[in-house]
Amino acid sequence: MERMCMARFENKVAVVTGAGRGIGLEIAKAFAAEGCKVAVVSRSPGSCGSAAEAINAEFPDSAKSYAVDVADHEAVQALGKEIVADFGAVNILVNNAGVTRDGLLMRMKDEDWDTVLDTNLKGAFNTVKAFQRSMMKAEDPRIINISSVIGLMGNAGQVNYAASKAGLIGFTKSVAKELAGRKVTCNAIAPGFIVTDMTDELNDDQKEAIVANIPLKEMGSPQDIASLTLFLASAEAQYITGQVIASDGGMTM
Repeated sequence: MERMCMARFENKVAVVTGAGRGIGLEIAKAFAAEGCKVAVVSRSPGSCGSAAEAINAEFPDSAKSYAVDVADHEAVQALGKEIVADFGAVNILVNNAGVTRDGLLMRMKDEDWDTVLDTNLKGAFNTVKAFQRSMMKAEDPRIINISSVIGLMGNAGQVNYAASKAGLIGFTKSVAKELAGRKVTCNAIAPGFIVTDMTDELNDDQKEAIVANIPLKEMGSPQDIASLTLFLASAEAQYITGQVIASDGGMTM
């Protein structure tokens, strides 16, 4: 009965990339909790498979896993056809897949630059190309790109990551303008420091230094990003497009 009361996304279909763990998994789970059918996408068959299994254990028959490298254009186009065949028209696309290959520019290898740009930026291009025609025919179509405060601020040792996330913001605004005539909204979320397995690798001194620069004096949670994603995908956000919303505890204000 509780799910029936909360089902804002009943009969909707969401595709979430990078959904095998962390923020992506939390977003996929949040959509399933509100009645959505979710395509759980990640590069690893094991991670997206276990993620979909966990979601289905809590919300039966709501998720299906798909393994693909979002940087592979042809593979993503084939995946798009497969997901549309399985679920029907896609209402919501969340581009969350991302990688880091940190290092100072002076020492950065070409492949580290290419890997990050291909996954974080070209990956979003590939998925939008794969689903945009389906979304134009869907009800309340939404594209939500997960950028980063690093794309707004820059960061030493992350020129590739910053460039990819800043590029994603420009991509978001351009897609919003191109698809507005078809009522497809496109927005970006810029998370700050969020507690995930990546931040768990930081030592206490590093965490303290980070928190000292956050006005709210704490890191965010994946649920914070999932909640904002659901809002941008909801009917309440139908008049919001081309925007970048930071969920960062005040870091960028």
